[in-house]
Amino acid sequence: MKLKIHKTDGKSSGSEADLNDQVFGIEPNETVLYEDVRRFLANKRQGTANTKERGEVRGGGRKAYKQKGTGMARRGSIRSPLLKGGGTVFGPKPRTYTVRLTKKARRLARKSALSLKASEDKIIVIEDFSFDEPKTKDIVSILTALGISDQKVLLLTKETDMIIFKSANNLQNVHVLEASKPSTYEIMHADVVVIQESALSILESSFSFNSADEEAA
Repeated sequence: MKLKIHKTDGKSSGSEADLNDQVFGIEPNETVLYEDVRRFLANKRQGTANTKERGEVRGGGRKAYKQKGTGMARRGSIRSPLLKGGGTVFGPKPRTYTVRLTKKARRLARKSALSLKASEDKIIVIEDFSFDEPKTKDIVSILTALGISDQKVLLLTKETDMIIFKSANNLQNVHVLEASKPSTYEIMHADVVVIQESALSILESSFSFNSADEEAA
């Protein structure tokens, strides 16, 4: 697959990038895509929510009501879940939400996400750029020139570039990452994936092509 390379002013540079079909041209596996996104979101949960059951709520040791006259002599503990101030029934307790997925499945999910974006023309390759100092307006001008300023953008750079990162830090719809680090969720969450020209090879090399049966998984 070939994509034209854009300049920072939004115009074509006149050259094309050759995308690896093993990364950008496979048939997306929707099941693995779903499982990897679920794994990412589940593993972010702290699992610290805690409620008290009736045996943990303070009080309720004495007889709740007098034996005669109230009609509630056998009411039991005032910490019953049916009464105000009572314990919680089936409330959350501390637990782990960790979901595990094999490395092979995670790799296939990332490939599926990139292939899906490529099939929808949601991948843009741009010439390498950097700034002398962090300026949000510089990032905005590039996105505006590309016609994607109002969309959620994942920008992939060759390596950590703190100036670009700080320039985009004030933009809620722009996320900057090294090319080797985006997860399936981050790729799918973005409307458009913008890849710097030199970052493309880094992204492709983050996948292994040694396993012949990987593509059939």
